[in-house]
Amino acid sequence: MGSVINAVSPYFVLIIAMEIQLDVSMLEPCEPLEQVLEAIGKLASGDYLRVFHRREPHLLYPMLEKCGFSWQCLDDSSGGYEIYIWKSGDVTAARDVAAATP
Repeated sequence: MGSVINAVSPYFVLIIAMEIQLDVSMLEPCEPLEQVLEAIGKLASGDYLRVFHRREPHLLYPMLEKCGFSWQCLDDSSGGYEIYIWKSGDVTAARDVAAATP
């Protein structure tokens, strides 16, 4: 029960329950950072962002911390990374991320 938003752009956003997926793995540098920062600004209480990236975005982490977000980064089976991002202190989102990750 998800929907694709902005299918014309070079990335996609898929909404499944309270998980918002953002694939930035094919974007050029700076675009993934910009897309993630835009997406986290739209997170509601209980929501979390699951980002698919070809690199670990080390420059993003201090920005997330400064903006009041928590994150968890995992290597995926394809050699890329999955980054889970939620508002710090959001118990529901943190619980859902813990349930969704190994």
